[in-house]
Amino acid sequence: MKWERSILISFLGNYINNNIVAGIVALLPASASGGVFTLQYISYVVLAAICVALLTWWLGARGWMAGLMFGILGFVVAVLTAFVSGIAGVLTQTGSLSQMVGILPNFWPFLANWSTLVLLGYWVIPAVLVAWARGMKMQKRAMPASAAM
Repeated sequence: MKWERSILISFLGNYINNNIVAGIVALLPASASGGVFTLQYISYVVLAAICVALLTWWLGARGWMAGLMFGILGFVVAVLTAFVSGIAGVLTQTGSLSQMVGILPNFWPFLANWSTLVLLGYWVIPAVLVAWARGMKMQKRAMPASAAM
């Protein structure tokens, strides 16, 4: 696995999920009843998982272990991007290092939220499934005709 390419594709996937997929989902009607599992939320998770599956295919990951590594890498990139964006946003808005340091404890409850598990799920599950399917397809192609009988 080429780590540099995996990191860049993970950044691209994070951008696509956070901007393009979220923009498409914003076109759906908002739920009047509130709650957690709304049409927009479920649509976002499904479209983000499709995006990750396409990126895994584009990366060329074969075998479930390569998919697992790409999915975990994508999850880590997404969390680190959120962390750096939050820190930079506070520093840019306030210009104060003390206020920037003051928000650091707020990041841990963000990670402890159940939506972090959803983030992990839509990065890891499609990546593992696509890479596993590609690996199985390659094994079938590599199998000689006499061994198939």
